[in-house]
Amino acid sequence: MNIKLIGVVGAGQMGQGIAQVAAQNGFEVLIADQNLSSANVGIEKIKAQLDKAVQKQKLTAEEVSNTTSRLKGVNALSDLKDCDLIIEAVSENIELKKKIWKELDLTTKASALFASNTSSISITELAAATKRPTQFAGMHFMNPVPVMKLVEGISAIQTSKETFATIRATAEKMGKTFIEARDIPGFAVNRILMPMINEAVYTLYEGIASVEDIDIAMKLGTNQPMGPLTLADFIGLDTCLAIMEILHQGLGDSKYRPCPLLKQYVAAGWMGKKSGRGFYTYS
Repeated sequence: MNIKLIGVVGAGQMGQGIAQVAAQNGFEVLIADQNLSSANVGIEKIKAQLDKAVQKQKLTAEEVSNTTSRLKGVNALSDLKDCDLIIEAVSENIELKKKIWKELDLTTKASALFASNTSSISITELAAATKRPTQFAGMHFMNPVPVMKLVEGISAIQTSKETFATIRATAEKMGKTFIEARDIPGFAVNRILMPMINEAVYTLYEGIASVEDIDIAMKLGTNQPMGPLTLADFIGLDTCLAIMEILHQGLGDSKYRPCPLLKQYVAAGWMGKKSGRGFYTYS
């Protein structure tokens, strides 16, 4: 299937990044959020990022103009009816995702493919919420999308080979490296990454080392570009907790038990960079 028009559901950080990369690589993109106003706020943030890239001489003004001409906000999910592919990038809430997919299933053309950007929720279960499960797959982009090269592809038990091949080809046309992971909680990336972050929180919780020393240790000791607690703040502590809970519930192993300190931070509203406070304080 030749994908030309992509719908992105969710105008937050991930949705913005996916829409930007798609538009930069020649796709026409429609962005849907709660309403047209919130979708357009997302587009304005994309434009601001592109303008910064021009100032740093990473993009030309013409490239930015071409990209922004391919971006359009819409007022409702029903406005995505003609899209060839719809990528959902809303918060990690399975009931919210199912609600969105059920609505899209009723209003989108029969040939359209569906992809969720979920980082841990069962693609098989999301696909089952639609009447086109063979046309559903996981398309997990990494944050920040314009910088990170990976897309993790997840095939539901129902996904057809043709659908998955198209998802792969679309990701690669966006300039991404595509890997395939089984539809098991956490897939590949978060099955490895989130327990490491959770263990870093336990290391802090048990007084083994300070926030700063944990991050320095992992940066200089294992050559990671960012310490795990800094990374957790960047991802969002609520998102980290949600993924750990999915791993714990889905796999039933105590090694995935979320650290009590992580739960406490989220309960306090300390979500990381987006809230101004997490393991670090942000102005």
